[in-house]
Amino acid sequence: MNNPLPIRWRGSLQWRVLAVTLAGLAMALVLAGVLLHNLFSEHTHRQFEAELGIHLEQLTARLEFDAQGQPLVDAARLSDPRWVKPFSGRYWQIETYPHTSTAEAAGHATPALRSRSLWDEVLLLPPDVVADGAVHRHAITGPSGQPLVALERTVRPPDGQASAWTLVVAADATATQAAIAHFDRVLAASLAALLVLLGLAAVAQVRVGLSPLRALQRAVAALEQGQVARLQGRFPAEVQPLVDGFNRTLQRQEDGLAQARTQAGNLAHALKTPLAVLRHAADNAQQSTPNAPDAQLHTLGQQIHEQVNKAQQHIDWHLRRARSAAHAVATQRPRCAVLPTLQGLQRVMEKVHAQRQLQITLASEATDPHVNIEQEDLHELLGNLVDNACKWARKRVHMQVDSEGNVAVEDDGPGVPEAQRAHMLKRGERMDETTPGSGLGLAIVAELAGLYGAELVLDDSPLGGLRARLVWQPPAHA
Repeated sequence: MNNPLPIRWRGSLQWRVLAVTLAGLAMALVLAGVLLHNLFSEHTHRQFEAELGIHLEQLTARLEFDAQGQPLVDAARLSDPRWVKPFSGRYWQIETYPHTSTAEAAGHATPALRSRSLWDEVLLLPPDVVADGAVHRHAITGPSGQPLVALERTVRPPDGQASAWTLVVAADATATQAAIAHFDRVLAASLAALLVLLGLAAVAQVRVGLSPLRALQRAVAALEQGQVARLQGRFPAEVQPLVDGFNRTLQRQEDGLAQARTQAGNLAHALKTPLAVLRHAADNAQQSTPNAPDAQLHTLGQQIHEQVNKAQQHIDWHLRRARSAAHAVATQRPRCAVLPTLQGLQRVMEKVHAQRQLQITLASEATDPHVNIEQEDLHELLGNLVDNACKWARKRVHMQVDSEGNVAVEDDGPGVPEAQRAHMLKRGERMDETTPGSGLGLAIVAELAGLYGAELVLDDSPLGGLRARLVWQPPAHA
């Protein structure tokens, strides 16, 4: 498994970390963008108003009053030439305080003084109460409909006359707003590019940070496929205790299986002698004449011999099952070639059934199909299938194996009705008592196949008899 393991969207730790990281980055950059926008906008407006305030101070400094208390301003002494250019975006006017309302101004009320740039227009300010010397800011609409920022101040003549005057300066804010909009576009593009770069960095960080988990996945897959006996590899300090604990669990499991196999073997060995004695006694009893007066003894010998043989069959069954179960759950299973096993069985069965002249054929879709199973157990599985097919075949038995190691064995015998096939997989069930056997063959195949994650499927054969298929589950991938 040298290729990178596939990434699943759902339930993936990697995608969870990436999603949280990218969401956090996006939120942080959005907040940063809002903050930078506000700071730049505030700075730009403050700078704009500071420049406008200088013009207000200059207008105030140039303001004089005649004997009647009327304001006078020498426009030539104002430094900005835009004051005299019509609709230039720089405007000033002086009117009585409180100044005329917007409605009165709309009725062509004329201020006392105004800049030439206003031509015959008037700056319309909302009614306001301005303390002497205080400066108020307003956002208004200019003569050409452009947005203006206006500053107003109230002043009184130095002779103490009761009349007061409102000085207003205004400037076009279009350029300022355009500058802020341009800054926002550049800022958005920059933050988007930064988000992409940070996202790529987060992907790289997650890939590197979670690489030990992918290494652990590969180690578990190798363990499951029987390539190694323990989890192998170097892992970080956070993962190594898990690996060590899992390996210790595997060791305890193997020790327990070894102990169980030893106990099963000891039990079988302990039963051999009593069974041998009983078999010998039964043989002696059977040697007596079946006629009276030893007829009862002869019958008893037959019954004892029959029960001893059944007990021996059950002991062999359970020993094979214990051995197969231990092999099936072992952490390291060898990969066995299926085709040589079938070829060997083909040669053996041709010799065993030579007198019946059975035609035993073998076909393979691949040259070297392999499965994860002990060689002895593979021979047990396939041997039972082929032997069962040869017992029931009339003239022909056909074996076939595909590239995944799945095996099909079929014959041209009488076949088995579909309703009775499930009974054939039960231990001790036999469809025909005249055929030699203990009724354990297909039951062994079904149970042993299940221990290795395979399945025995019985169906009709194109040859007319029964087809038994041994189907292996595909290997799991992390």
